Amino acid sequence: MANNIRNIAIIAHVDHGKTTLVDKIIHASKIFDAHQHFDDLILDDNPLERERGITIVSKNVSVRYNGTKINIIDTPGHADFGGEVERVLKLADGVLLLVDAFEGAMPQTRFVLGKAIALGLKPIVVVNKVDKENCRPDEVHEQVFDLMFNLGASEDQLDFVTLYGSSKQGWMSTDWKVKTDNLIPLLDAVISSIPPAPTLEGTPQMQITSLDYSSFVGRIAIGRVHRGTLREGSNMSLMKADGTIKKVKIRELHVFEGLGRVKVAEVASGEICAVSGIEGFDIGDTLADFENPEALERISIDEPTMNMLFTINNSPFFGKEGKFVTSRHLRDRLFKETEKNLALRVQATDKEDSFLVFGRGILHLSVLIETMRREGYELQVGQPQVIFKEDDNGKRQEPIELLVVDVPEESAGKVIELVSMRKGEMTIMEPKGDLQHLEFMIPSRGLIGLRNNVLTATGGEAIMNHRFVDYEDHKGTIPGRIAGSLISLETGAGTAYTIDKLQDRGSFFVDPGEEVYGGQVIGEHTRPNDLTVNIQKGKKLTNMRASGTDDNAKIVPKRQFSLEEAMEYIQKDEYLEVTPKSIRMRKILLDENERLRYAKQAD
Repeated sequence: MANNIRNIAIIAHVDHGKTTLVDKIIHASKIFDAHQHFDDLILDDNPLERERGITIVSKNVSVRYNGTKINIIDTPGHADFGGEVERVLKLADGVLLLVDAFEGAMPQTRFVLGKAIALGLKPIVVVNKVDKENCRPDEVHEQVFDLMFNLGASEDQLDFVTLYGSSKQGWMSTDWKVKTDNLIPLLDAVISSIPPAPTLEGTPQMQITSLDYSSFVGRIAIGRVHRGTLREGSNMSLMKADGTIKKVKIRELHVFEGLGRVKVAEVASGEICAVSGIEGFDIGDTLADFENPEALERISIDEPTMNMLFTINNSPFFGKEGKFVTSRHLRDRLFKETEKNLALRVQATDKEDSFLVFGRGILHLSVLIETMRREGYELQVGQPQVIFKEDDNGKRQEPIELLVVDVPEESAGKVIELVSMRKGEMTIMEPKGDLQHLEFMIPSRGLIGLRNNVLTATGGEAIMNHRFVDYEDHKGTIPGRIAGSLISLETGAGTAYTIDKLQDRGSFFVDPGEEVYGGQVIGEHTRPNDLTVNIQKGKKLTNMRASGTDDNAKIVPKRQFSLEEAMEYIQKDEYLEVTPKSIRMRKILLDENERLRYAKQAD
C-alpha cells in the first residue's frame, strides 16, 4: 500500500541553485498568505549560510500539489558537510539532481549522487541556468548519464526524467529551447516518476536522522516513520548505539506543512515527523515498539580526514572580547556540537584545556569556529593536520583528493606548476568554453594553503573544487610556506613611522595604531626565517626644525585574511587566536628567548 506522499531530497554542487529552486517551488505552491512577504533564499536562515551563499544544515519543507504532499529536503552541496547529506538521504525515496548548464556535474555532485544511487533512490535530473551564456544543456545531460552509469546506477535509475530551466526565473521545461512560465512540469515529474512513500504495517519503527531544539519542550527528534504508526502519548523503546534500550514516552507529534509544523495525533509510515518529549537520544538511534523493539541499521558516516587542536585563549588579550573563555565552556560547547554534527569527532588530550577536533575538511572546521566566535567564545586553534593511517603491511597511508580547477588558458601553466609542487598529478586537461578544465589527484596535505596561492597566481579567476577519494601510500614531503613570520617584540600600538621603515622587511597584517602583543605574528617576512621587530618605537624628536627632510609615511594597507585563509596560513609553531571581534596569529611560545631555546633543543 502506498501513501499520497513523495519524499524528495534536492542534491547539487555548491552554487548550482538548489535553495533558489526550493524558494520558487514554495512560492509556486502558494504557501504564503497574501500579506506575508519573504526574501530570497528562505531556507538559508542561518546568517553564516546567507553570508557565504552555501547551505550548511539540511532542512525540510513541504508543499501540496494536486492532492499530493511533497516533502522536500534541502541538502548541503559541499563535501565537507557530507555528514549532513548522508543522514538526510535516509528520509527520501527520490532525489532531484540539479546541475549547472555550463559547469555540468562537479566533484561534490558525484560524491552526493554516489550516496543516493547506493541507497537505490530514483533520480530526476534538472539542468539549471539554461539562460546563461555558453551553456551546453545537451552535453551536460550526456555527462550526467555517463556519471550515473559509472556510479553503478540500476536500469530504473538510468531511465530518469530530465528537465531544463532556470530556478532564478522560475520556469522548467522538458525541452530547453521551449521556455515556459512556471514550474508545473517539474512538479508533474515528481508526482509521476518518484515512487510514493510505502506504507509498511507492523510494530512502529523510526530512525532519528536530525534534531531540533525548542526552549519550551527541549530537544526534538526528527525522522521518517519506517514502519507502523506513531501515536501521541504512547510508550516507546529508544534503541541506542551501544545496544541499550531506554523506555520513553512520546509527548507530541508534528508533521511538516509548508515552512512550519502542524501538531497531529498520529503519524503513519512513510511520513517525516518531529517527536518531542523523548530525552537522551542521539542521531542514528531507533524509536521502536515498547514490548518488541527492533533496531534499524545505523547511519554510516564517512570518517573524518583532518584534525585541529582547539585550546583556550591564553594570550595577553585573553577575556577582552569574549563571554565564554574557560576550558569548561570550550569542552561543553564542543561535545554539544557532536550531538548534531555527525561527521565531527572530539577527543580529549592529556591537557585539561586542549581538545582534538576531527572533521571533513577546512570548511567543515571553520564553520564550527565561526559559529562559536559569534556565540561569544574565545579560543585558539593549531595548524590543520591530515589524518594518516597504516595499511595491513604497516605502510603509512594518507587521504588523496580529486582537485578540479577551471581557469583562463593563460593562467593554466601557473596552476599546474603550483599543484605539481604539492605532489599533485594531473589526470585531465581539456577546454571548457573559454576556460581550461584541469583535474588532479592530490594529497589532502597539499590542499592546505593552496587556494591562496592559486588565487594570487591567477588574479582571482580560478574556480577550485575538491572531494575526498581514498587513502593511498604516503607521497613524501610537501613544501610548506616558504616565507617566515614578522613577530612583534613588545605589547602596544604600532606607529606609522616604524611600520613605514620596516616595509622592506615584508608585508604587514596590522595597521598603525592597532594594539598588538609580544609574540604576535604581525606580518610575513621576505625571507624564510622568522624576524622579531619592534613596531612600537616612535620617531626621535629633536629641538631642531626639519626643513623638508620629513617624508610622510606611505604605508601599504594591511593584508586581510578570512578565517579559512588564516587557518591555512599558520605554521606548526603558531596558533590562531579567534575571538568575537578579532582573528590574530601568534607564536605558541610568546617569549623570544623561549623560542630560541626550544629551536636549539629541536636541532
